[in-house]
Amino acid sequence: MIGLIGRKLGMTHVFTENGNQAPVTVVEVGPCPVVQVTGENGKGKAQLAFDPITKKDERKVTKPLRGHYLKANVKPHRFLREFPLEEADAGMKAGDSVNLDIFKDVHYVSVSGISKGRGFAGVMKRHGFKGAQTMSHGTHENFRHGGSIGMCEEPARVHKGMKMPGHFGSEKVTTLNLEIIKMFPEKNLLLIKGAAPGPNGGVLIIERSDRREKKAAKVAGTKFVNPLKASKRKGG
Repeated sequence: MIGLIGRKLGMTHVFTENGNQAPVTVVEVGPCPVVQVTGENGKGKAQLAFDPITKKDERKVTKPLRGHYLKANVKPHRFLREFPLEEADAGMKAGDSVNLDIFKDVHYVSVSGISKGRGFAGVMKRHGFKGAQTMSHGTHENFRHGGSIGMCEEPARVHKGMKMPGHFGSEKVTTLNLEIIKMFPEKNLLLIKGAAPGPNGGVLIIERSDRREKKAAKVAGTKFVNPLKASKRKGG
């Protein structure tokens, strides 16, 4: 499986083996039951669920979705996401469970989530503008403005795509190539170096990433070998 669903718990810091302090994001990852599998021979998609619903909230699940879970013999969950299957997942079927063990030989992951919503924001907060004018004596009501956006007589309009005030945040953000510092499979916890998008408690999609290792192999003039596929060829 290429990825899993998780929840951002917060940030802390740990000390690595060489004694350096590393900021990490703590993510609760899985376990994710398989609700549906489409395609054959590992060339389809698997639908994973996350965060089981309590018995009290089961009444909020619609009847079609309840039947969808019942068909897979899985308890209703709050979130459903699809992930592409690989050749190693050829035997996967509905009702199976996927946990943190799929990242056992993985060093880097890409994390996707919904960024914090910040409402209607001006150009200084939204785009990092420095302000139209100085804040010295004599400047009035123009401290945090974006400046002139008008055009000349031709074309006498404002171009599309101008950086202006508007809705800021609350959109999908993907952070690439975050290093895995430590895993606690018994507690379903994953420590990722750096910051992950979204607020604490937000749902994240964690996917395996080999971009950085491919780039290092290209610089060194060697061929990158995926450790997961290599172990499969060896019968591991």
